[in-house]
Amino acid sequence: MSYAYLFKYIIIGDTGVGKSCLLLQFTDKRFQPVHDLTIGVEFGARMITIDNKPIKLQIWDTAGQESFRSITRSYYRGAAGALLVYDITRRETFNHLASWLEDARQHANANMTVMLIGNKCDLAHRRAVSTEEGEQFAKENGLVFMEASAKTAQNVEEAFINTAGTIYKKIQDGVFDVSNEACSYGIKVGYGGNAGPSGGRDGVPAQGGACCS
Repeated sequence: MSYAYLFKYIIIGDTGVGKSCLLLQFTDKRFQPVHDLTIGVEFGARMITIDNKPIKLQIWDTAGQESFRSITRSYYRGAAGALLVYDITRRETFNHLASWLEDARQHANANMTVMLIGNKCDLAHRRAVSTEEGEQFAKENGLVFMEASAKTAQNVEEAFINTAGTIYKKIQDGVFDVSNEACSYGIKVGYGGNAGPSGGRDGVPAQGGACCS
């Protein structure tokens, strides 16, 4: 299928936070309760529409184990967006966010859009990290924040689509010069419609709220 733009994403965060489950929920609309640990990098893709333009999301799901960190780093440079995921029931996954973010900032392009996701908000009764703490970390680091549940699908669509909306707006605002095949930005101009500036914010999804507040 033709597209106006292709955006490359990377999903990062500790092992077991639900990165693969978020991807599967977004691409296949299903939840797999038992999921093998990701070895290296897995891949998924889906078409969405923003501002009446077809946009293809190419999503790289990375392994969270330290032993695969060097492989993960090689995918940062080609990413326009990143979903940084932690598990709201495991505080250590939240404590490690600064390390993941430092890695991303060091190896990715400076204009990469990072969405912070507090996953597993369906397990609010086991919560170890408050919504306010997630919001505060995002605010301090210039990230977009949302709590989601790969199991119930709450805010999963919004997480991926809002990230795309932010990237799209950066293109419209001239942050990315996509006229010179901006592969290093993780953005590719396609042939499925007019990819020129629309002169407005039409179609850019509004930021979703955190669930389980």
